[in-house]
Amino acid sequence: MPVIRHARRDEVGSLTAIGLRAWEGAVVGLADVGRMRRLAENAFADFLHNHWLAVTLIEVDGRARGWVARENFDEIISDLWIEPEAQGRGLGSHLLADIEHRISSDGFEAVKTKTHAQNTAAIGFFRKHGYGVSWLSTAYAPKLDRDVEFIGLSKPLAAADTGIYGR
Repeated sequence: MPVIRHARRDEVGSLTAIGLRAWEGAVVGLADVGRMRRLAENAFADFLHNHWLAVTLIEVDGRARGWVARENFDEIISDLWIEPEAQGRGLGSHLLADIEHRISSDGFEAVKTKTHAQNTAAIGFFRKHGYGVSWLSTAYAPKLDRDVEFIGLSKPLAAADTGIYGR
């Protein structure tokens, strides 16, 4: 049975590895994975080292299999990564439901995220969970030395019942 919990500082290495393996699948056709791998690994390690308190993970049989982050503790999901060999088992859906509940409990009325427009697996995942496309833009990605299309997705959340009458 999967367990969802907050990440610990000593898990940065294993969470970096999960993010990196999932990223490799997400950027196929967009970036030269071999050339970008080291940069991506460093980016994951830096992010997790600096933001591990904003990370929730899912483990199966005592082993982390994926993680989600809300970098600024706002309504934006900055990351959601599941090990490639664990994808398709509902782990991402469990993490997404958990982070949506946290965002709603913090008083936000909607949840937002973004990905590159060629990441059809991620777009399909979020659409399946009730997200709609809220914007599309093109931005220059210096690390790729090219323009990349990004897609923003959002989902309205049911108001959390605080037990208090009115807002």
